[in-house]
Amino acid sequence: MSEYTPGFDRTTIARDIAASADLSGRLALVTGASSGLGVEIARGLAAAGADLVLCVRDPAKVAGIADALRREGARMVEVEPLDLCDFASVARAASAIGARHAALDLLIANAGASKTPASHQGDGIDVRFAGNHLGHFLLAQLLHPLLALRGARIVMLSSAAHRGRPVRFDDLGWTKRPMDEFAAYGESKTANILFAIEASRRWAGDGITANAVLPGTILTGLQRYHGEALKQAMGFIGPDGSPHPLVKTPEQGAATAVWAATAPELAGRGGMVLEDCAPSMPHTGDHHPWSGYDAAVLDDEAAGTLWQASLEMLAACKVNL
Repeated sequence: MSEYTPGFDRTTIARDIAASADLSGRLALVTGASSGLGVEIARGLAAAGADLVLCVRDPAKVAGIADALRREGARMVEVEPLDLCDFASVARAASAIGARHAALDLLIANAGASKTPASHQGDGIDVRFAGNHLGHFLLAQLLHPLLALRGARIVMLSSAAHRGRPVRFDDLGWTKRPMDEFAAYGESKTANILFAIEASRRWAGDGITANAVLPGTILTGLQRYHGEALKQAMGFIGPDGSPHPLVKTPEQGAATAVWAATAPELAGRGGMVLEDCAPSMPHTGDHHPWSGYDAAVLDDEAAGTLWQASLEMLAACKVNL
């Protein structure tokens, strides 16, 4: 692993990565940049010199964050409305970004939902699959011309929750099965990895690479509906409310995404799962339950099948590509 880990580990923070990176003149788009990991990823990319497009559902919520990034030295910060569960919103955002910019160097697919009061959106698709995977899939498709111009990197934020959760091609959108929020979340995170595999294969000729990141366990807005009892049951916090020692801060959780976006040793390399600023290892019984990736749910055939199925689902929703 020495080829990939120049002194970085799970305690590394995004600013440590940014200190040795140069993204001057590069444009980065970050989804879900209104709180938690998204803010820290944006901060790390800005510290490395990148110009930013922050895509969020509520632009008013991120106005202060954008101002703070500018005060910290970011040269250009734009805020773009984007609801990944609303495919018309995705199309509007992509069109607006394309009207302002000819090229996009980094697409950081960070936004996500886990346990949430919403179950299925109006078209019947589970909100986790729709937002975590399908909305990002559509965004990447629509922005492909911008991504291809200079050979962009795509970074997909996955999760350890993907383990043991292969995508179910007989019910991708959870329209047939009784709802299981955590299973649905896990399957959407597997889909994020499969997208990285297939995008790297299909778009290699354009110089585009895509990698998936396991950011670690971080207490952010993602768990806003979990409640204290559930977070204790999952091992995230103790009875006194203190975080488990392996829980990362948002700055630590953002480090691998910033490393994936900037590391020179990853140039031209895609279809990988990354963790703690290095390639992740297959999960075994020797690993902590929160670390490693599940090789059993990842394969090239599934990645290709998911790509085609995603196109068909969007077509069924009257989305034009």
